[in-house]
Amino acid sequence: MLVLSRKEGESLMLNDTIEVMVVEIGKGQVRLGIRAPKDVLILRKELTEEVALSNKLSAKTKDLHVLGSLMKKSNPNNDS
Repeated sequence: MLVLSRKEGESLMLNDTIEVMVVEIGKGQVRLGIRAPKDVLILRKELTEEVALSNKLSAKTKDLHVLGSLMKKSNPNNDS
């Protein structure tokens, strides 16, 4: 991990297209401004973790539905 020090109003560049600026430094909090192309998705880390968990749960639910359908097809005489 690269660790940099920046003061309020200073910024850093990522890949010549993304600028991350320290907008404000407060008590226990730093406000960042991000200037990036519109096709760059920017999410807080906790949101990416929620999305990943949601995707895993959705995949499991879908797998259960597929499994149930396959079981019904393999045993057509079972009416339950």
